[in-house]
Amino acid sequence: MPGPRRFSLPLIAAFFALYVIWGSTYLVIRIGVVYWPPLMLGGIRFLLAGAAMYGFLRWRGAPAPTWQQWKAAAKIGILLLTFGNGAVSVAEHTGVSSGVAALAVATVPLFTLLCGYFWGARNTRLEWAGVILGMIGIAMLNMGSTLQSSPMGAALLLFAAASWAFGSVWSRRLPLPPGAMASAAEMLVAGVTLLIASALTGEHLQAMPPLEGWLALAYLAVFGSIIAFNAYMYLLKHVRPAAATSYAYVNPAVAVLLGIVFIGETIGLEESLAMLVIISAVLLISLPQWRKPKLEIR
Repeated sequence: MPGPRRFSLPLIAAFFALYVIWGSTYLVIRIGVVYWPPLMLGGIRFLLAGAAMYGFLRWRGAPAPTWQQWKAAAKIGILLLTFGNGAVSVAEHTGVSSGVAALAVATVPLFTLLCGYFWGARNTRLEWAGVILGMIGIAMLNMGSTLQSSPMGAALLLFAAASWAFGSVWSRRLPLPPGAMASAAEMLVAGVTLLIASALTGEHLQAMPPLEGWLALAYLAVFGSIIAFNAYMYLLKHVRPAAATSYAYVNPAVAVLLGIVFIGETIGLEESLAMLVIISAVLLISLPQWRKPKLEIR
């Protein structure tokens, strides 16, 4: 079945979800962790989103995952969502701004390239130049006042990016459930593991969150998890990988702008220069992919 036409409404909607909605989740997480413990916030978010998706898919007749598929989904869900998203939430809870968090996570393509290399992928000189430039950008980012004042936040953000990259590469080699059921299973597993981690670390609500806290949770579950994540899966099937992963250099700009407008966040000169370097590095890595033919999706 042919893919959608260029500039079709579904493609425009999917890119909007990826650029704007995913970019906005860093700000909403920053707001959410004011009222919720970070691991609890992520756990409830993914448990709600995963349960809603799983129930809907089963109602539509999708088969339940097999035991092997559940195990595969558990591995990827823990890497991408428990370690990846969970670490971002904890980092923002330590005081890291939403824009700097998005910028640090923009290094995912660098780590993805390195992970692919260890699995036998052959990288071009342009891609290696992007990796080197990206590492310089990471060093510059850590020289900024935001991450210098929160070394734990810096470590968590780089751990999040590396976990997301490793999980993304490994997912291609695991027997995941077909279609959206893979996302539903991953979210369910991540939700449960995050809530267990929340209990083990002694997290608890100081008080019942106000309406703003509940709205942040609802936004993350519905828009950040269900809509944006499935838009990403849609784009992976209908456009080249470089286009689908272009959110990596758009999200930081969106997150910085929203953080400045809505909650008065600021970004220093060091972080601004680091943003230029990291985004340039991601563009270098993406250029060879734009020239490669689109992979056939079976």
